[in-house]
Amino acid sequence: MSDFSRITRRKFVVTAGVSAASSLLLKGCLGNPPSATTQIATPVANTAAPGPVAANDTPETTTIKLGYIPIVESAALIIAKEKGFFAKYGMTGVEVSKQANWASARDNVTIGSAGGGIDGGQWQMPMPHLISEGIITNGQKVPMYVLAQLETQGNGIAVSGIHVGKGLGLDISGAADYIKGFQANQGRKFKAAHTFPNVNQDFWIRYWFAAGSIDPDTDIDLLAVPPAETVQGMRNGTMDAFSTGDPWPYRIVADDIGFMSALTHEIWSFHPEEYLAIRADWVDANPKATKALLKGLMEGQQWMDNPANRPEAVKILAGRNYFNVPENILTPPYSGTYTMGDGKADIKDINAGPLYWKDPKGSVSYPYKSHDTWSVSYTHL
Repeated sequence: MSDFSRITRRKFVVTAGVSAASSLLLKGCLGNPPSATTQIATPVANTAAPGPVAANDTPETTTIKLGYIPIVESAALIIAKEKGFFAKYGMTGVEVSKQANWASARDNVTIGSAGGGIDGGQWQMPMPHLISEGIITNGQKVPMYVLAQLETQGNGIAVSGIHVGKGLGLDISGAADYIKGFQANQGRKFKAAHTFPNVNQDFWIRYWFAAGSIDPDTDIDLLAVPPAETVQGMRNGTMDAFSTGDPWPYRIVADDIGFMSALTHEIWSFHPEEYLAIRADWVDANPKATKALLKGLMEGQQWMDNPANRPEAVKILAGRNYFNVPENILTPPYSGTYTMGDGKADIKDINAGPLYWKDPKGSVSYPYKSHDTWSVSYTHL
């Protein structure tokens, strides 16, 4: 049995049934979080049990197009589709659409599914806020609702193998002179990458550098680069560090390209990560469908957090239709096993890897306003 029947998501009936009053009517659909727990979710059925949807809960539409990036943060969306959890609540036409990169996802949600784009999907924070305000959409404001956190953790900072033995671990203060002196000694600045500016993966690597007394704006070159290009740069020695989500960090180690300097779990345990956010016009027009979508997602999150389901999850996610990676690249993160490299102790703790429904501090799925405040305040625009 699923574990969300007791949850009333904050102001859902009120805010999902009226039009957006401003471009920042975010968090409209979620209420009191589940009670705190010290372990992952109560198991749900292995597949969705078929059953009729009550007449008063029949979705206004059965279709929606949700974008995702092939990293572990998107897993619950994919599982809810593949295991029939969306369909269980009447959302039989949910499409999960792989996006080439974050810029493509931004552009596609701006035009919406009616124009060939998407209605919403997976986002690094605070992308929904930046889109709502037109900050990253050339001034075109597209109001969005943040409906749920999809996942916590599952991210890390990987470093090229040319820096083995230079002290690039969680605390890089001892390597500050080495990094700052790169221009003089190597003819170029130390080069690091993230996947999109002013969002989570940018935040993590900036914090990592700044905590080590390195100014990420002046002491290094910090760029937004797609993962595949970054990994190739690490292979040929032109990229030094990379902040991104699994399976990329672990693949860098598995392919002997580099090592893990830190997991974001080590920087901030059970931190806010990526979210489900949907265009406000779709939510306002389809409050029952939004509720059904959330039910399916939350059941998918619970399913993902059952360790017995992780092997099947790996098979589904690794497939060509989704992540298109070898299963052995996804298996270690989903068991909480990280080979760090560069003499660091391996991490073996399922709570250090991606979690979707609950973590030892409480709810993962619930989108706390305090997390929004943190992400917006950290944005360096």
